[in-house]
Amino acid sequence: MSTTTSTAPQRHILCMKWGTKYGPEYVNRLYAMVRRHLSGDFRFVCLTDNAEGIRSEVECLPIPSLDLPPGIPERGWTKLTTFTKDLHGLRGTALFLDVDVVITGPLDDFFTYPGEFLIIHDHKRPWRITGNSSVYRFELGAHADVLEYFRGHFEDIRKQFRNEQAYLSDAIHKQGKLKYWPAEWCPSFKYHCIPTWPTNFWKPTFVPPNARIVIFHGECNPPDALAGRRNRRFRYIQPATWVAEHWRE
Repeated sequence: MSTTTSTAPQRHILCMKWGTKYGPEYVNRLYAMVRRHLSGDFRFVCLTDNAEGIRSEVECLPIPSLDLPPGIPERGWTKLTTFTKDLHGLRGTALFLDVDVVITGPLDDFFTYPGEFLIIHDHKRPWRITGNSSVYRFELGAHADVLEYFRGHFEDIRKQFRNEQAYLSDAIHKQGKLKYWPAEWCPSFKYHCIPTWPTNFWKPTFVPPNARIVIFHGECNPPDALAGRRNRRFRYIQPATWVAEHWRE
């Protein structure tokens, strides 16, 4: 595991894995992609309920509790625990990455791009402030108020917001701290990598120019993209062979 010197700001890559949807290979490949695309030292932390099979360079730590009332499902809001005031004693800048992203370009600028809180702008509805939390950057411990307010007002929040990224974006925006990554850095596989119909039947998927982290949302993940898909007329995709070039250990 890489560590920083005492004089340099500490950089963290955070990811989260719980349940059985994603196996340890997702974390292992994410680490490998980061290592290939991020220069210098960093600390790679996976918040997880099961560290079995995860490579030794990754520091596995427990997912903090959301502290919700008994019987309330946590799954859709769990990422908010990254804003715990004291997240296992970690200090410095954290770049959170979903485990199912595919990294295709340099990452250094994600730590230097100006702003207190950076997130992907919603690709589908760009007129809204809502960000996509597949990739976000923040200072560890700096936004504990967002988590504490959530804990104290959960019933009202879940009536108003569909998921954690909607609530998170709104809360940070109200503080005047919300900024977005350059749009070309984090394209959506679903919206930006599949040729338009009907050319998707004969043209391959592609990585858009200047893409650095391709995000996957909806029903298609990297293995699906790699295999191709033929079950929906308007979403037919050729096998995305370029995924194999990047999504590997």
